[in-house]
Amino acid sequence: MEENKNISKTYDPKEFEERLYNNWVEKGYFTPKADENKKPYTIIMPPPNITGQLHLGHALDDTLQDFLIRVKRMQGYSALYLPGEDHASIATEVKVEKELLKEGLNKKEMGREAFLERVWDWADQYRNRIRNQVKKLGVSCDFTRERFTMDEKLNEAVREVFVKLYEEGLIYKGNRITNWCPKCQTALSDAEIEYEEQNGHFWHVKYPVKDSEEWLEIATTRPETMLGDTAVAVHPEDDRYKHLVGKTLILPLVNREIPIVADDYVDREFGTGAVKITPAHDPNDFGVGKRHNLPEIIVLDEDGTIKEGYGKYSGMDRYEARKAMVEDLKAQGYLVKIKEHAHNVGCHDRCGTTVEPMLSKQWYVKMKPLAEPAIEAVRNDKIKFVPKRFDKIYFNWMENIQDWCISRQLWWGHRIPVWYCKDCGEVIVAKEEPTKCPKCQSNNLEQDKDVLDTWFSSALWPFSTLGWPENSEDLKYFYPTSTLVTGYDIIFFWVARMIFSGLHNMDDIPFENVLIHGIVRDSQGRKMSKSLGNGVDPLEVIDKYGADALRFMLITGNAAGNDIRFYEEKVESARNFANKMWNASRFVLMNLDKELMEKYKECKDYTIADRWIISRLNNLVKEVTENIDKFELGMASQKVYEFMWNEFCDWYIELVKPVLYGEDEKAKGVVFNVLHKVLVTGLKLLHPVMPFITEEIYTHLDTQDESITISQWPQYDETLQDKEAEDSIEYIIEAITALRNVRAQMNVPPSKKAKVMAYVTEGKEAFDEGRIYFEKLASASEFVFLNSKEEAPENAVSAVTKSGEFYMPLLDLVDVEKELERLNKEKDKLQKEITRVEKKLSNEKFVSKAPEKVVNEEKEKGEKYKEMYNSVLERIESLGNMK
Repeated sequence: MEENKNISKTYDPKEFEERLYNNWVEKGYFTPKADENKKPYTIIMPPPNITGQLHLGHALDDTLQDFLIRVKRMQGYSALYLPGEDHASIATEVKVEKELLKEGLNKKEMGREAFLERVWDWADQYRNRIRNQVKKLGVSCDFTRERFTMDEKLNEAVREVFVKLYEEGLIYKGNRITNWCPKCQTALSDAEIEYEEQNGHFWHVKYPVKDSEEWLEIATTRPETMLGDTAVAVHPEDDRYKHLVGKTLILPLVNREIPIVADDYVDREFGTGAVKITPAHDPNDFGVGKRHNLPEIIVLDEDGTIKEGYGKYSGMDRYEARKAMVEDLKAQGYLVKIKEHAHNVGCHDRCGTTVEPMLSKQWYVKMKPLAEPAIEAVRNDKIKFVPKRFDKIYFNWMENIQDWCISRQLWWGHRIPVWYCKDCGEVIVAKEEPTKCPKCQSNNLEQDKDVLDTWFSSALWPFSTLGWPENSEDLKYFYPTSTLVTGYDIIFFWVARMIFSGLHNMDDIPFENVLIHGIVRDSQGRKMSKSLGNGVDPLEVIDKYGADALRFMLITGNAAGNDIRFYEEKVESARNFANKMWNASRFVLMNLDKELMEKYKECKDYTIADRWIISRLNNLVKEVTENIDKFELGMASQKVYEFMWNEFCDWYIELVKPVLYGEDEKAKGVVFNVLHKVLVTGLKLLHPVMPFITEEIYTHLDTQDESITISQWPQYDETLQDKEAEDSIEYIIEAITALRNVRAQMNVPPSKKAKVMAYVTEGKEAFDEGRIYFEKLASASEFVFLNSKEEAPENAVSAVTKSGEFYMPLLDLVDVEKELERLNKEKDKLQKEITRVEKKLSNEKFVSKAPEKVVNEEKEKGEKYKEMYNSVLERIESLGNMK
């Protein structure tokens, strides 16, 4: 089979990874069709932001998705993995502005149109970069269907949903407290706020009662907001202050008269029991203000400076004003005391700026009507979280959800589809740009300057990417999607919003399963960040070790929902595994004989080793498929690794080498077919996690498939299970391993042959058939059975296993003292095991609660350990007599 022998001598992923990927794309393997004869399986890629290069978190996310899609493709599904990118309004605008500043350019001076041209250039550049990174990783997504959240078709979907929600009364414009970022100068939703503990202070300040010697003491963490105070509230049942309710206070520094109001919102036990009310700068105060018809005074400009009209404080930054006001309060006798206070402060997740709660007129979505069916969909298991524990985060967010602020004071993004008539004030909400006012017929119209929150378009991602609002073939066939793979950090950002959007706009769930993964941390368990300088570029890892090694490292040892640590040593270990697979496959390919394989393809004259590897492989197919069905991808990959490295490469290939190098034509033909079957099947099971190396090897094998990518996933066959063969080879492997260990401990070189004598209590037929294996793998000059232990020669060292005792007359080759030392260590080890078992069996709780089978297994272990212990004692005594 000459064509099989031209595989490269050395494993070099750079030689074939790009070539194979391009071939897959050219052949259209990743571009599925709506096929009535196949079931669809759809994964829509969580769109990475166009703000830079992909990081290891993206690599993990993409690898998990690609694993699933490759399996489903091989299982016969019409498997669609649709890629795309997110425009990331705030983050992208911040990045582009920084680039412009380097050139001495200013966004506002450029104007909206010129600025957006620059952002589109940025988008094209980074989308291309992301696309290439995804390809480098070997991700089998369909780039013919690639989407971008700013695509015209997706913009059409955004306008459709906005207008629909507005007409249903679910979108409204309101004056409410908004999370405001003074740096980015835009409103934010609650989901875009990260809370961090900061050391601050409580400033205690006197508020004098008008025409009285009395005063109220209030405590505040934000003295600068005093400028916007319009009342002080006390609890209606607080006896300390009942006589003051309805009276007037003089606001320090401002000298404005403000009322004292009674409100249940106040906690009598917290602080002084008197609370300053600033309706325009605190969400709770806003509610109090509405109940008492209080004025709403905004004291900050959009950039976080104090507004005009406040004397020397006007124009000051909020923190600069805070210092000045505290000094003035102290000088004028209003400052009572200052207490240190650590508290959680909301910060913008993109730029890190402390967010300012501020009254602002914004567009909102009413969330409760949308949240209720979305909660029910998860509660009744129409949508399943994996692991299930993450549905608690989802429920907590959705059951306490607030109306969603969707307008952003930015230029990059989906422009809000609302126009205002500048002549009559009419508000026009429309999918297409109107040419005249429907009320007064004026054409003097102006579009709302704001754009929509990035998550508004991302919420539509599962169906907008498939062609909605058009009822396309893709939408009909591939929706709802099958599995969403994402990190636990955006369950409420994105997952929740996709669920209620899918249900509301499609009358169906957007996906059936949500596979949650953790984040990739550094080797010390720290989150990767620029400030720590501990980030890892996936492309650098791929360049050094290959994509397969990185993928394998990310998948193995990774349980759903848990964070993982990045160790370069693990990537190196994965590359070593790839190298071992390469060398083993090359050995097989170099030895296969096509004519003999064809001649004996129906022959089932299997040796015990053949039966064993076929049975073990069959069992592996079953277990791996079950693990994948349960999203236990790390466990599935680990099992394939252990089988291919240990059972196939280390044992089966070595066990059959005597046949390969022998003269028996039929035996060779049978072994060739078994080697081929095991290698082909093993490669298929390994393919989802290591697609490149498996394809390169597979294309050198004589199969019916032009690519492993579109080959059939292996099927479990109950008739191939062979417990007898598995037990037999387990005995043989255990005995060979024990003999090797003895020789290694005694520093006996493999070239030194020794007679092996066996007193076997279990599996004698297996050992009889497997004599040849001992000659090759245990350096046995010959293998003979003993009828009793007493027949063992005195000058022999032994290895004790579950199946019996094995002796080698090596005393003339080794140091007796060292052998005694080894046996005494073995004796101590067995004594500990015996003590452990006895302690366990003497524990009444264990004996009464454990299943009878488990208790009996422990008893059997105890008996076996005692037998082995006694045998070791006998050998110690025997050697001792020879000194």
